[in-house]
Amino acid sequence: MSSHQSSIQPSVSVFQRIIHDTRSLGVLLILCTVVSLLLTNMEATGARYANFWETVIPGFHQLHLPHTIVHFINDALMSLFFFYVAIDIKREATSGELSSPRRMMFPAVSALFGVAVPALIFILFTGGTVYSRGWAIPSATDIAFTLGIISLLGKAVPHAMKVFLTALAIIDDLCAILIIALFYGSALHIVWLVAVALLGVAIFIVNRHLQNKMGTFLMILLGLGMWYSMYRSGIHASFAGVILAFLLPTQKLGTFERKLTFPVNFIVIPIFALANTSIVISSAAITGLSSPLSIGIILGLFVGKPLGITIAVYLMTKFRLVRLGESVNLLQFIGVGILAGIGFTMSIFVSILAFPDDEMLRDIAKLSVLIASTLSMIVGYLWLKVISKVKEKDNPDS
Repeated sequence: MSSHQSSIQPSVSVFQRIIHDTRSLGVLLILCTVVSLLLTNMEATGARYANFWETVIPGFHQLHLPHTIVHFINDALMSLFFFYVAIDIKREATSGELSSPRRMMFPAVSALFGVAVPALIFILFTGGTVYSRGWAIPSATDIAFTLGIISLLGKAVPHAMKVFLTALAIIDDLCAILIIALFYGSALHIVWLVAVALLGVAIFIVNRHLQNKMGTFLMILLGLGMWYSMYRSGIHASFAGVILAFLLPTQKLGTFERKLTFPVNFIVIPIFALANTSIVISSAAITGLSSPLSIGIILGLFVGKPLGITIAVYLMTKFRLVRLGESVNLLQFIGVGILAGIGFTMSIFVSILAFPDDEMLRDIAKLSVLIASTLSMIVGYLWLKVISKVKEKDNPDS
């Protein structure tokens, strides 16, 4: 018996290490993207693979639910992802790196500049065209990919920079969530919005007075009702996940976060990647890479992100609103800004919402996001690695 347990234990610990390693999700997403692109563009599998995601789920249309597999992933499963992200935001705001105005200001202002500058660059190239609806595509940062690359860099990135990037990515995602809710919904339906509000009040009361398993069960049921009401209201359904997370009692945040880490990171996000990177790389799509839409996205993510973040850091240090520690400098913030240009999940998600009725524009936008994210990944990694080597030479004793 004991020999059997000892043979199992190492595999369990390896599995635990893999799922808790921030690099794992980045590697998995790259694999899912490559597999999806290959299956879509191989003659033997292309049509069947693409059609699979458009399969109609029986009965869902009659119930006014997302009725194809890809719509269910984007409107239902991704609500779970937003719930998970919002738990992280609330935890940091209550007891973490964003728990005081002074601690929040530095990454918050940097994140806002990192959202605004890419959007301005995109508008500069697409203003007045059919592409302009995609202005928010280059504004988002993918937390998983960005922190995965940071982990690969190890000691080349000081701890203070990792904390800054984590806080920045969290606030960046909050901005993206608000943009989706405010700008990428459909016509509002007041009755359903009232239902969302009433269910929110009910969840608040349950969380306040029932701190047991029954309370958690009721909260989940009411949360599903809130999601459905949000879906029918005209505001994107994913926002229900954010509201539900903010209504969670602080003491329950850790429990939900632990339980959701595996299903969100290793089921929901990979499925999202498989479904939404099914991009046909046709001659038309490649030609589209020279369009204002593609140029706006690539420059927005690859140039706009680091530019916006660096300007914010420079201004805040120039006016002595913040003081950089001895272990960090402006060149490292430029590198972190480049990594923040890894848009992937959120940028692809906004691409889908921005061009819901034009598959060609969606494919061009997604392909542009993949190109910009790959550039940001490679250049950001090399930039920070080189800066670290230079610092080691200048300070051999540090």
